[in-house]
Amino acid sequence: MPKSFLRGVALAALVFVSAPAFAQDFEAQRLSDSIRLISADDFQGRKPGTIGEEKTLAWLQAQYEAMGMKPGGRDGQWLQQIDLLRLTPKADAVVSVSSAGGAATSIAPADGLTVRAINTAGLADVANAPVVFAGYGITAPEREWDDYGDTDVTGKVVVVMSGSPSFGSEYRRFYAQEAYKADEAFRRGAVAIITVQSDFARSLSRAGRQQTLSPGSAELQFKGQLSAELAKSWGIGTVAEEALDAGAFKARALPLTLSVKAEETKDILVTHNLLARLEGTEFPDETIVFSAHWDHVGTNDHPGDNVFNGAWDNASGTVGVVEMAREFAKAGPSKRSVVFLHATAEEMGLLGAYGYAADPIYPLATTVADINIDMLPLSGPTRDVPIFGKGQNTLEDMLDVLAKAEGRYVSDDGQPQQGFYYRSDHFPFARAGVPALMPWHGVDFVDGGIEAGKAAWQERFARVYHKPTDEWSEDLDFTSAVENLTLLYRLGRELADSRVWPTWKPESEFGQVRARTDAERADRR
Repeated sequence: MPKSFLRGVALAALVFVSAPAFAQDFEAQRLSDSIRLISADDFQGRKPGTIGEEKTLAWLQAQYEAMGMKPGGRDGQWLQQIDLLRLTPKADAVVSVSSAGGAATSIAPADGLTVRAINTAGLADVANAPVVFAGYGITAPEREWDDYGDTDVTGKVVVVMSGSPSFGSEYRRFYAQEAYKADEAFRRGAVAIITVQSDFARSLSRAGRQQTLSPGSAELQFKGQLSAELAKSWGIGTVAEEALDAGAFKARALPLTLSVKAEETKDILVTHNLLARLEGTEFPDETIVFSAHWDHVGTNDHPGDNVFNGAWDNASGTVGVVEMAREFAKAGPSKRSVVFLHATAEEMGLLGAYGYAADPIYPLATTVADINIDMLPLSGPTRDVPIFGKGQNTLEDMLDVLAKAEGRYVSDDGQPQQGFYYRSDHFPFARAGVPALMPWHGVDFVDGGIEAGKAAWQERFARVYHKPTDEWSEDLDFTSAVENLTLLYRLGRELADSRVWPTWKPESEFGQVRARTDAERADRR
């Protein structure tokens, strides 16, 4: 374990144990009243691009103006415009494959290959590109794993298997995501990526759907989905046959070339993030971010209650960040700057947060941490403070020190199969190398323990998650929300008034990304 990591943990523990008492005072009634307001029917489910967006952003701006906060966007603006590019294929792509010395053969989607020009131009034009099979398409130095080896893929089409090795953990890894694999292929100079899918029928059924390009996505000419049967004819075996999980695989050229022409119809949805900022007194260019997504899924045309109010998801987190800002403003400026980011389009795929990470208002290299609030816990007091992605970075160690001082403890989310760490707005920050923390709903109830807590959480989740029943009610219990907000405030305040830089743990997949900007933080400790 690197000494710098140990020093960071030790320093954090020393800072937090010796910290003075804080005067924060989160009010359950204020939380309840504000959640009730922005999850009312007239906000129409807060869908981006609708009157619900206008009303939500207006309410947020009014809250920050009333507390004397400054705009956090560029040029003194509250809003960061996010243009979401939506792509729909004009027709099936024209695809042909040529074996070494052989004639070109056309491939239709039904033959086992779908292709989309998912890029800002909405165009793909590739002629006779060599093809390389790169196993899982993963480069993980912390695992001593590199599927590419010394193979140069510049100007080539990379074919990869879906998924990833377990790496000895039951938790899903970022390396399994197609977005990671596309980024890595693009970073190495590839023109396109094709993923072998065991369930190609599902890929085929989705091939013609509109897709929204994630801001900052790899600008590849095209992305494709390949059936296992067609992959076999190209000389690619199964995971077991290729011995991919053994870690000894290295990329190899396939004896064929691909030509592709594809075009997409483009449509842009304009939406907005909202940012407020408290400027630091000593280190204003170092930033702690509190984030939450303001959006939900809108309405549908079903009879009866057709408004998806999103009181829990995520009016609660939105209001939580507003109240966090209120407590910071009351306490006065900190040494570092603190930004309160309300991201759009999380329900569409974290797109507002991706938009910020792709075009950050404040440099990511000097962003200390992101603390994200998505669905405040709504229950009586809990002993546990679950977080997504436990084991990723030292923010959890800092939080645990604070929790233990209150007789509580930090735990994992208990659902490794869900891959929750990659499913909320902290993740685009993590993917860009910024240490990020996402707390979750406790289940170890002070009154009733884990058995009662799990049952209550499961009942609520099944009853209201992404349903019109996610509404405000008078019987919502904000005890645990106040507990968690208090801990997160203390964590954020200590980061804002210290020289601590949280770090990724040795086995985290995001440490290699943060390391690329180490020099920009070298003289800031």
